[in-house]
Amino acid sequence: MAKILMKGNEAVAEAAIRSGCRLYFAYPITPQSELIEYMARMMPKVNGTFLQAESEVAAINMVYGAAGCGKRVMTSSSSPGISLKMEGISYIAGAELPCVIVNVQRGGPGLGDIQPAQGDYFQATKGGGHGDYRLIVMAPGSVQEFADMASEAFELADKYRNPVMILADGMLGQMMEPVEFKPAKTDAEIEELGKQHHSWCIHPNEDGDKKHHNEINSLEIDPLVLEKHVNELYEKYAVIEQKELRYESFNVYDDNEILCVAWGTASRIVKSAINELKAAGKSVGMIRPINVWPYPYEAVAKAIGPKVKKVYVFELNTGQMLDDVKIAVSGKVPVDFWGKVGGIVFTPAEIQAKLEECF
Repeated sequence: MAKILMKGNEAVAEAAIRSGCRLYFAYPITPQSELIEYMARMMPKVNGTFLQAESEVAAINMVYGAAGCGKRVMTSSSSPGISLKMEGISYIAGAELPCVIVNVQRGGPGLGDIQPAQGDYFQATKGGGHGDYRLIVMAPGSVQEFADMASEAFELADKYRNPVMILADGMLGQMMEPVEFKPAKTDAEIEELGKQHHSWCIHPNEDGDKKHHNEINSLEIDPLVLEKHVNELYEKYAVIEQKELRYESFNVYDDNEILCVAWGTASRIVKSAINELKAAGKSVGMIRPINVWPYPYEAVAKAIGPKVKKVYVFELNTGQMLDDVKIAVSGKVPVDFWGKVGGIVFTPAEIQAKLEECF
């Protein structure tokens, strides 16, 4: 299949449709507006439902209802909009329902601005809503990966009956790159996906032997029942931590003197700086978490070779992944951080200068 030049926002929308998403509920917010516009234009063409809700709160509760019916459903927003969805996301996680949430991050806190940032890492990976729960969180580094993650996110959501978040940023949402899409699922394949959920999802009760009742709920008044439920959730999360680790090792060798850790679009800039340093005879490696939850602690630890004298973390925030890197490093070598905020993006030359100070 030929590659198509597309914005990240449009590419992830097209990929979601091809993956069998037929229900999409959202409220407009920049810098992900092209995603909602694409869905508004394309969902009717595939017999799907697009609905612009009256608010982000309404949109996530529509997702809750659709997911409870066993349908592939998605929503998207940007930073403050995701904050408004957090109560519903916690409900969905508590009810063990599959759905996909796309966050195209912007600068914050508050309304901030509409420029790219990575300030929502804490919110996404540490449980931005209330209670004990986890999201599977995927962090794309290119438009192609952004699109590929749509189908992967739906598969993971169905596999674990858990919400999955794709944590992109304004740069990736607005960036145009060539994309190759996977073949679209047929109507028969989409129907079969729905049937696989009949053991738990709500659908009309029938008379006779087929009569049943499935309850979708995140409310447990009895503390012993809630305790059992939360412990079972964390048994599921432990399986996810074992089986769904994804990361990229870039230029990681035994002669590395510096190990960088970066995620999302920030990692692309760090790669460029590493390539410049490599051409100058300096050895710097990088670990890029692709899934930021579960986090690849062991991969970071193993990448600290015998000559590594510092681990350097680069993010477009004030150091939100830094805590996870420090856990992985476990005091073996110093950990340093440098980032940009407010929607300002660092350059390869700035990263290179920071790394050269370490030699």
